[in-house]
Amino acid sequence: MSEFDIQEELKKLPDQPGVYIMRDKTDQIIYIGKAVSLTKRVHQYFQASHDEGIKKRQMVENIDHFEYVVTDSELEALVLECNLIKEHRPKYNTMLRDDKTYPFIKVTVNEAYPRVLFSRQMKKDGARYFGPFTSASAVKDTIELVQKLYKIRTCNRKFPDSIGKGRPCLNYHMKQCDGICIGAISEEEYRGNVDAAIRFLNGDFKPVVDQLTEKMMAASAKMEFERAAEFRDLLESVKMCVQKQKITSSDAMNEDIIGISQSGYDAVAQVFFVRNGRLIGREHFFIKAQQGDTMADLLGAFIQQFYAGTPYVPRDIYIQEALEDRELIEDYLAKRRKGPVHLYSPSRGQKKKLVDLAIKNAFLVISQDREKIKREEGRTIGAMKEIANLLHLEHVNRLEAYDISNTSGYQSVGSMVVFEKGKPLRSDYRKFRLKTVEGPNDYASMYEVLTRRFRHGLEEMEEIKDGKSKEMSSFVKFPDVIMMDGGRGQVNIALRVLSELHLDIPVCGMVKDDHHRTRGLYFNNVEIPIDRSSEGFKLITRLQDEAHRFAIEYHKSLRGKNQVHSFLDDIKGIGPTRRKALMKAFQSSDDMRNATVEELMEIPSMNEQSARAVFAYLHGLNSDDK
Repeated sequence: MSEFDIQEELKKLPDQPGVYIMRDKTDQIIYIGKAVSLTKRVHQYFQASHDEGIKKRQMVENIDHFEYVVTDSELEALVLECNLIKEHRPKYNTMLRDDKTYPFIKVTVNEAYPRVLFSRQMKKDGARYFGPFTSASAVKDTIELVQKLYKIRTCNRKFPDSIGKGRPCLNYHMKQCDGICIGAISEEEYRGNVDAAIRFLNGDFKPVVDQLTEKMMAASAKMEFERAAEFRDLLESVKMCVQKQKITSSDAMNEDIIGISQSGYDAVAQVFFVRNGRLIGREHFFIKAQQGDTMADLLGAFIQQFYAGTPYVPRDIYIQEALEDRELIEDYLAKRRKGPVHLYSPSRGQKKKLVDLAIKNAFLVISQDREKIKREEGRTIGAMKEIANLLHLEHVNRLEAYDISNTSGYQSVGSMVVFEKGKPLRSDYRKFRLKTVEGPNDYASMYEVLTRRFRHGLEEMEEIKDGKSKEMSSFVKFPDVIMMDGGRGQVNIALRVLSELHLDIPVCGMVKDDHHRTRGLYFNNVEIPIDRSSEGFKLITRLQDEAHRFAIEYHKSLRGKNQVHSFLDDIKGIGPTRRKALMKAFQSSDDMRNATVEELMEIPSMNEQSARAVFAYLHGLNSDDK
């Protein structure tokens, strides 16, 4: 790829709607935005007179090149922006940190004999959905209750085709099913039960409570105390279900109430879910704010990202502040809902009180979690700062650690683990199966692993630079510090590799004592003592343990595969099915060797070609030999 001239590329931008993608010098996406006019919007970032705030100034300083995608409308640009932000999670975009899915109750009214099921998705499949709910366990309890109350089937049989083709299950004998499978209930009668179940799920509890109370009293009067106890337990379950839906509204609408509270770079969004006029649950979400973000920025980013990932969008959404792009976001949400959506910012009345209540709850969450967040930052970012200070480095964000695992030199493997901002970045972990080293030689093994890792990264950079590839793996991202599991010897191996590849990366050894516990760091030919109670020391220990664990797991998996390897795996045309059939037919390899081709052909799944291949292999012949 030729040198990217930003000023020249700015001249080429079209005066059309679209999405722009900002990248840094490593080709990492750092910001994604939408625009009504790409040329006007992107030009603004590079105009000295235009102030985008601290966040945007920092982002602009890191822009090496950009690209863009033209769309037919601003709405299409918004949809594309949401999808790209969710996929790439750029550094300078305000990000929703939670990615949750919510359960639904699904009634398969499109079936002849409907079922009541648990579902994580709402599909256009003709079924009836209730929810979403915030508690999976509460949904499962409600489904179980509905199945018992209305004798809804739990089997997966296809009715009416399966009627009369099998014996009834245990539920029939326990009187929890009316026996569809034996034709004991008609489709019309069963539909009546399902309709009653739907009314119950819609919140019509009174008929059930009255009916169960009457049955309990009648059974008790007849001294059928076990039967009365069954009705009592069902009644208690129904009352529990009623109590979960305390707040009601006369307009019986489906709506979400959203309130956000912010503290520095941390923000929390509290969402109240109101379905059919009842508050069915609430949930909070952590947001990673950026410097200079306004409340409208946070609300807009949260709404777009949250509703891009949730299967249900209500008609009405109440928020604390009006949005500049309100109509555009409403159009986007309407496309997802396939119906109108309205964003309201009430200034008085009951809705304003609910929004204020959501804000208050968000504030409580962020206040209560502030100490937890501080502790977490101490364990992660704070620990990285401690390590940087110990090594007299200006900044440490990415650590890579390596380990070798083998059994007396057998099946030698290497592991690479990555910690970014003090947390494991498992997507960047890598495994290496040693190719050039035989026997238990850890130094030679480490030399091979490090050479392959950094050479791969350099080659990939060249391909990207030359325009041969746009894909970028974790190998392209080089660490701020390489952490070696050991002292001077391991450090020198790493320094040798870096020297040969003309790379300048700090290398630090994690030195262990006689009890195999980390005692200090070996850096620049000096062993640096480290406080064992510090967060930096604890992070180093976690990094070292993780590299060791990852290498051992990979070694075990290879060793296990090798141990279950059969000579039949080496024969062309013999897969798992034929291998299993052969092993079942013959008690030993000698018995198999004594079999003729005709006898081998009689085994299930074997044909003449595969039989000849097995016979030839066992007798050291070419498979075409007679």
